[in-house]
Amino acid sequence: MAVMASAPGKVLMTGGYLVLERPNAGIVLSTNARFYAIVKPLHEEIIPESWAWGWADVKLTSPQMARESMYKLSLKNLKLQSVSSSESRNPFVEYAVEYAIAAAHATFDKDKKDMLQKLLLKGLDITILGCNEFYSYRNQIEARRLPLTPESLASLPPFTSITFNAEDSIGENQKPEVAKTGLGSSAAMTTAVVAALLHYLGVVSLSSFSEDQSHGRKDDSDLDIVHVIAQTAHCIAQGKVGSGFDVSSAVFGSQRYVRFSPEVLSSAQNAGMATPLTEIIYDVLKAKWDHERTKFSLPPLMTLLLGEPGSGGSSTPSMVGAVKKWQKSDPQNSLETWKKLSEGNSALEMHLNTLCKLAERNYNVYECVINALSLLPAEKWLERANEPSQADIVKELLGARDAMLGIRYYMRKMGEAAGIPIEPESQTHLLDTTMNMEGVLLAGVPGAGGFDAVFAVTLGPSSKNVTKTWSSLNVLAMLVTEDPRGVSLEDHDPRAKEITAAVSLIQLQ
Repeated sequence: MAVMASAPGKVLMTGGYLVLERPNAGIVLSTNARFYAIVKPLHEEIIPESWAWGWADVKLTSPQMARESMYKLSLKNLKLQSVSSSESRNPFVEYAVEYAIAAAHATFDKDKKDMLQKLLLKGLDITILGCNEFYSYRNQIEARRLPLTPESLASLPPFTSITFNAEDSIGENQKPEVAKTGLGSSAAMTTAVVAALLHYLGVVSLSSFSEDQSHGRKDDSDLDIVHVIAQTAHCIAQGKVGSGFDVSSAVFGSQRYVRFSPEVLSSAQNAGMATPLTEIIYDVLKAKWDHERTKFSLPPLMTLLLGEPGSGGSSTPSMVGAVKKWQKSDPQNSLETWKKLSEGNSALEMHLNTLCKLAERNYNVYECVINALSLLPAEKWLERANEPSQADIVKELLGARDAMLGIRYYMRKMGEAAGIPIEPESQTHLLDTTMNMEGVLLAGVPGAGGFDAVFAVTLGPSSKNVTKTWSSLNVLAMLVTEDPRGVSLEDHDPRAKEITAAVSLIQLQ
């Protein structure tokens, strides 16, 4: 039987740069853009040659990139060896496969290990698919002379092919023509592959979204295993220990996140070639993972919008490097700026949490206020606060706006001091215009900032006006919104249901 798992992409709403250091928190929203992994046996029966030589066949297929890679998995040291002629490798998937299988070996007793051996001897057939939202198709839309609207994006086939440029004269690796949109595709892909494999091998027992709705989510111990293995694979694949917020949201969904201490991965980072992989993974699973996550999602009747300005991408690692250099050269001012940013992030979080409580306390009043304010610019919101219960809601909304304006101010200040465009002037103009529109609560640059994307949080049905205005300003509103759920099993092949989902989102926007 095939196992299908999916994991979401993310938007880091607050905590850019700060989330790299404990104990700073970041608010990360998971999205409806999901990466899928499908795992099934490669052969119907055990291959005698595999048994004799101690190798298992592994096939990795990426239909969007028209790539198929074949590997041999050593059943002794659990390492993959490529047997494909293609030079293109996917280290994220390779480490995900090795570490998931090592996790099975590290946790199984003898009987289970025998069953695992038989399962692996049938080979592994792994297919990965990423929603279109992970990639920028702006150039294709403009080439087809279509308007920069979500409807144009929805006209693309689900899991549209990603074409590659030819190699240059020096023989450098091919670069994709389709740029990424900054939703954390590598983290979502790694998490989906790890989750599908761990469930397929019997290490964890995950549930589908429909099962969670009918029976409630079981305890998080299985998800903790998925999280540890996915974090480890992702960090080792990218060659550095990042904050991990993207993997955490891919596993657990929208949350307030404080990073883990990098030392938990020291056994994986410092292991020599001779160290057995099962030993490394056993140590990682037993390590004291001290990350913090608190469930978080936007208050009711609020919509997350993501826009692609089309002004060229930004390199997050080089921007992070510039900020770190500035911190070293000017510790006093950088510390003060980070303190102000941390205070702003905490204030925004507090106002949004209070709004959730107010909605819970009296939903009818909350709904009435949100719908009324969705038709007005923020400067007129106080006029609609006729009763104390309404005034409380408006006060929290305006508090959230002020906190976001403060965050943007100090992010710009940090960018200027570090010599990088965290909120470039073009984005500032766009964000100010957006925040002055009717029904817009927040607008900002997600994550590390730069030219990649902008986000907005709108009230009630006002998102349609924002997408229209963005289109007139040459900004493409993406088919992305918040979906607070994390990793999940899938009941059906995603290629069938993706079309329906795109149509539903168009109607929403």
